[in-house]
Amino acid sequence: MKRIPILPTLIVLVAVAYMIHLGFWQLERLAEKQAMLARYEAAQTSDAEVRWPDSPEAVERSLYHRTRIECRTAAGETTLSGRNAKGEAGLAHVATCRDAEGGERQVVLGWSRDPTAPVWAGGVVTGWIAPGPRLVADPPLAGLEANAKPDPKDIPNNHLAYAVQWFLFAGVALVIYALALRKRMRERK
Repeated sequence: MKRIPILPTLIVLVAVAYMIHLGFWQLERLAEKQAMLARYEAAQTSDAEVRWPDSPEAVERSLYHRTRIECRTAAGETTLSGRNAKGEAGLAHVATCRDAEGGERQVVLGWSRDPTAPVWAGGVVTGWIAPGPRLVADPPLAGLEANAKPDPKDIPNNHLAYAVQWFLFAGVALVIYALALRKRMRERK
């Protein structure tokens, strides 16, 4: 008599069910990410300034909004790879700024091709709240060119691809297991 092995079949079915669950979870994440990106795009179209976020929870609500901070002192200048407003590759000059409340803020002063740190002692900074969070100065400071405006379109949204992957993994697992069972049944004849 040809019997299907119970334990291996259960293990495969549980694994397949979990892969399908992960596929549907990625579809839920897709909807959440699309809503988040829509909020960010709406924030960019608003000219209203928001307060610099004072908690990790407030950061997500503040991203891509305009803000203003007073930088009492600036130190820790560094450079990151970045693009200017024209899309040219170069260096984004970043300073660590201490505000009036004593908090430290990362401020992207501007863009250049020169790695030499610009002289900037602080002052009022207006600009866009970017992920990090960091403030991308607009207008640029310290004689630098304008950085590219932070764009929510730069945030990857791969959830649909991940969902398709999980569904394909589940299908492939079932096909492989069915082929293995078929081979086993033929060998037992």
